[in-house]
Amino acid sequence: MTISTAARPIVDQHVFLLGRPPIGDFLAYVRTCAVDPRTTNDKELMDEWRAANDRVRELETSEAGLADGPAIAPLPPELDDLRDAVLADPAFRQAFRLVPTELAMVELDRMVVHQKHVNLMYVKEVQERLAGALTPRDLFRFCIPLESHTVPVQITQTAPNSYTFVSPSQDFRFIEPVLLDPAQVSGYDRMGPVTALLGLVVGFGWNCVNAYHLENRIVLANGSHRAFALRELGVTHIPCVVQRITRREELEITAGDELRRHPDRYLRAPRPPMLKDYFDDRLRKVLDVVRKHRMLKLTFGVDGSDIPAQT
Repeated sequence: MTISTAARPIVDQHVFLLGRPPIGDFLAYVRTCAVDPRTTNDKELMDEWRAANDRVRELETSEAGLADGPAIAPLPPELDDLRDAVLADPAFRQAFRLVPTELAMVELDRMVVHQKHVNLMYVKEVQERLAGALTPRDLFRFCIPLESHTVPVQITQTAPNSYTFVSPSQDFRFIEPVLLDPAQVSGYDRMGPVTALLGLVVGFGWNCVNAYHLENRIVLANGSHRAFALRELGVTHIPCVVQRITRREELEITAGDELRRHPDRYLRAPRPPMLKDYFDDRLRKVLDVVRKHRMLKLTFGVDGSDIPAQT
């Protein structure tokens, strides 16, 4: 007789940056994401964090100012046609419309990072897209692709007014509500005259390596896994979409929660966390983490009532 057992979760290896506050983020990540948090030892974790923090303090002296004044160089002329195609793409122009933006070459080891962990299994997947030696054009297309990779999304109606969307991509997100004119929608069988359509848009961002340039530093905004993958392969400089942030108030409409809430950690620290820290054994911990998919649940409501007519 076969005894059924619960399916084992898929496990990935993540590298987590140690040694920087808040300490609670590290402990919470291990407790909530590790394959079996019951096997973790808080004392050992704290000892590892303290040792990494000692390393951080050393770097604050020996590498103070390393993140300041990174070079932002023009793309090689041979990439002009690819640059022009990206700049002309309507989706790109919409995604990066809010602040001055350019395509340029940046140095990986001078980039500040605020993402605390990287999925090493996903790094291997993106490295498999690179076959043989990288030409400048291959590198551009890898960092700033015009073609989007197909990512599966499972859609389920869970109630008359509720839909659930599940995707393996952590970039999957709710984008915006949008009011549409009926002329903008095709393939809809109308039951009568339609005044307007309200769309709840879910999907993905414009997926490229992009960074913020502000207060004399470059902060990686998106593309951590590609940046990690290329650095691991020995690449030192990459094409990047660079958003010029002229004042911190602009972070409210461009940046993610971590940079928006704690800008001084990345813009004022003498030696902030940087991409090269992922490769320093004294600043990282590799953990087995249960793979997770991104789930979005969208629920809408309708409230109708009669109100006095206005004369």
